[in-house]
Amino acid sequence: MNRQTVKTLKYISGGIEAFLGIPVIGGSIIIGLGWTPLLVMLVFHIVVLVLSNKVGVKAYGNILGIVTSAIGWIPFVGMIMHILSAVFILLDAARKEKNPDIIEMTK
Repeated sequence: MNRQTVKTLKYISGGIEAFLGIPVIGGSIIIGLGWTPLLVMLVFHIVVLVLSNKVGVKAYGNILGIVTSAIGWIPFVGMIMHILSAVFILLDAARKEKNPDIIEMTK
């Protein structure tokens, strides 16, 4: 597992959160599938968080995503939380890392 893979997983989780935050559409999908998407996203955020910690990358957005998955069943609050989670996860994914995977050779 490398940092680029974790970054890709963050973009995926941020995109899904953004989709679930769309008024009416996101709520209809969540309710129509019996709140299963919230459970799936909870597990996905936990996996991304563990992998992020493993490679030394911050995952504040995915921590917010875990909270969102826990309270996302509340109308309107869930929508706002999904949108906020998407923003923070995508910002995390777009952040440039100070310590890239490339090891520089010195003389």
